[in-house]
Amino acid sequence: MTISEEQELNELSHQIIGSCIDVHKQLGPGLLESIYQDLLCFDLGNKGISFEKEKEISLIFKGNEFHTKLRADLIIENKIIVEVKAVKEMHPIFGAQLLTYMKLTKIALGLLINFDVTLLKDGIQRFRL
Repeated sequence: MTISEEQELNELSHQIIGSCIDVHKQLGPGLLESIYQDLLCFDLGNKGISFEKEKEISLIFKGNEFHTKLRADLIIENKIIVEVKAVKEMHPIFGAQLLTYMKLTKIALGLLINFDVTLLKDGIQRFRL
C-alpha cells in the first residue's frame, strides 16, 4: 500500500468515526444496534460515502465458493469493514469475527464500534491485517 493510499484510508476511517460520534452525541447509549446502524448509514450517505449494508460474505473452501449466512454490518467503499455493536460488555469473539470477515474479503482495515458506552472513544477498536 502506498503512502497516499494509506492516507486516504486513514481519512476515510476518520470520517466514519466522525459519523459514529455524531450519531452517538445525538442518541447516547441504550438503543438497539439496528438504530445506530441505520443512522450511521444515513450520515455516511449525506457525506457522499458509499457503503454496502448487511453485505453477505462468501468463502472459498477447497476451490469451491460457498454462500454463507455471514454478513458484515457495513463495508465502506470496499476498503473498511465496520461492525456495529450496542452491548454492555465487549467480548473477544467480536474482534475475532471482524478479523475473519476482513480475511475473507481481503479488506485490511476494520472498525468495531460499540455504541453502548458513555464516551464513544471508549467503544472504538481498530483492526489491521
